[in-house]
Amino acid sequence: MTGIASKSELRMSFLRYALFTVPAVLLLGMLSGYLSNSGYSNPWFAALRKPGFTPPGWVFGTAWTILYILIGLSLAMLLHARGAEKRERAIILFGLGLALNFAWSPVFFGMHKVTVGLSLIAAMIVCTIGLIFALWKIRIVAALLLYPYLGWLMFATALNYKIMELNPEAETLVPGQQTINIDVSSNTI
Repeated sequence: MTGIASKSELRMSFLRYALFTVPAVLLLGMLSGYLSNSGYSNPWFAALRKPGFTPPGWVFGTAWTILYILIGLSLAMLLHARGAEKRERAIILFGLGLALNFAWSPVFFGMHKVTVGLSLIAAMIVCTIGLIFALWKIRIVAALLLYPYLGWLMFATALNYKIMELNPEAETLVPGQQTINIDVSSNTI
């Protein structure tokens, strides 16, 4: 069969990609958060001092669900753009960005590495900006779908930074553990 695909055939081809990428990105993102006990149910996170602009817990779940859907759709558009120049580079950038994203929750919530978490977010921002530029030349709509994600990453950077600033002991904090400070330097009995 030779010939150019019709608009409905192209639409169906894109939908096949989206039916794979959207659930996959959503599932992997939620799995990353679940396995690292992300959120307010995490005793370590609940014990941290948080800035006043920290949203309620339900906002995070809602925001990430929407963002992962947009990311999955953007990925489907990229995968659907067969033959596009520099598509492979964009796919590699997408993979790197997703790997960084899925690593953040285990690092921050699981290992309690607030500073490393901030570094990961910075790397995600750089990767996402590079990906937006790469996608702009392939599928503009795919690039535009990542703007809300980039905005959320900027917000997450501010939140992560303020948590780091408010909790210099965050990486050694053990919730529920009581400490007694005794001055052992005095020689009085």
